[in-house]
Amino acid sequence: MDGGAVVGLRVRGTPALGHVDFDVLDGYRFADGGGFPPSYRAFVRRAGWGRAFGLWLVLPPVLAGYADGWQGRGAELTERFRAAYREGEREGFDWMVEPDGHWALPGSLEVFARSENGDVLLWETASRTAEGEFPVWESRRSDTLHRLGADLYEALPLVRARSEEALGVRPFDVEPLPAVRLG
Repeated sequence: MDGGAVVGLRVRGTPALGHVDFDVLDGYRFADGGGFPPSYRAFVRRAGWGRAFGLWLVLPPVLAGYADGWQGRGAELTERFRAAYREGEREGFDWMVEPDGHWALPGSLEVFARSENGDVLLWETASRTAEGEFPVWESRRSDTLHRLGADLYEALPLVRARSEEALGVRPFDVEPLPAVRLG
């Protein structure tokens, strides 16, 4: 999947963009000084907040007062992921980094999407490409590490295929979801 394919994502109705914080989407900087990967920015602008491929919730940066954003939920999921992997390394559970990872990797992985069955998509933030992209990894229930591609453009077809295996082919790629305000 390339940039054109993100633009071609079939969104059911109108994308939910009203609570997306575009200032953060365009202005946030990671430790390396670079911003969000272009593939992620394109996905958020096209799809907004919603359920992708019937299963995945890609966390956009959201305005203050809203739930399910990259800043809050993504940070919480990242910390849980890293804690699970620190514990796994202490326990010698080497299967947790299989089939594609190694123990140094989880510390540089950051959650940007979660599935409704407990899997997460992560960026490898220590390995930005010249195009500004981060490699994309999947952790299935914090028990494995699968490298899905050099960027979200490469990863999306694999995510779609796995979702279709589980749920069947859907008439749309993204189902917009209502924004939820924090309590």
